[in-house]
Amino acid sequence: MPKSRSHYANMNTITIVLALAAIVVISIVVIVISQMREKAKIERVRKITALEDSYKRCNRLLSELPGQYLTPDLKLLLLRRMEDVCNDLSGLKSGLPVEQWREGLLHRKNLIRENRDDVKPVKIDSAEKSSYVKELLQNLFKMIEAMHKSGRVDGATAKKNLKYVLFLVHKTHADLHVFQARDHIRQNQIRKAIHSYHLASTEMGKSRDNPLAMKAVKSFRTRIKELETLNTGGDVSSSSEPQSNVDKQWDTFLHDDEWKKKADYDD
Repeated sequence: MPKSRSHYANMNTITIVLALAAIVVISIVVIVISQMREKAKIERVRKITALEDSYKRCNRLLSELPGQYLTPDLKLLLLRRMEDVCNDLSGLKSGLPVEQWREGLLHRKNLIRENRDDVKPVKIDSAEKSSYVKELLQNLFKMIEAMHKSGRVDGATAKKNLKYVLFLVHKTHADLHVFQARDHIRQNQIRKAIHSYHLASTEMGKSRDNPLAMKAVKSFRTRIKELETLNTGGDVSSSSEPQSNVDKQWDTFLHDDEWKKKADYDD
């Protein structure tokens, strides 16, 4: 028996509905895929930007921290982080000069290992400079913490360097107090100079487990006694000498190999 027209009409309706449903499904799939690709693209750009910023922060620390603060260990730690950034960027096709960065890092690493990487010392002679250096040290502290949490450095290495960075923060404050003390001496304000040396001693005393810090505290106490004797005697003219032996030791004690060998930042 031949099929009725209504039957064919129903078939056509079903076909049309299925076709429309297929179009809707395909459209949804296309939209979802497009959104996923766009999200992946945005995430890739975000990762590249974050990694580039991380590289620049490390480079800033290497170039702007006072040279006397940057031990070979700290320099190599910063270079390791920069190498990690380059490795992460390599898989993202960032368009950044990653290979050029790697070559520069390798060259710098060789200089450090050959003890030929000279970085200019910086005097902490103003409150503004002290605050800026402290900010850099805080960034360094956070970077080392992040490297430890991500498993890029072991616990012992992280602990050793974190304690040293804290010591440098205290030294930065002490540097400013010493500068102020010398300025007071030049103006024959001995009591103010003594107070500034007390503040410097207190700052270094915060790193009691650091032999360099304890050496500094002892030196400051010696300088305070000198100035108290001088002040009691009333002869303030000789106090205008730019540097005492204690001051000279303070200016160079981070470069004192004898004391660096004695320093042990581990418990």
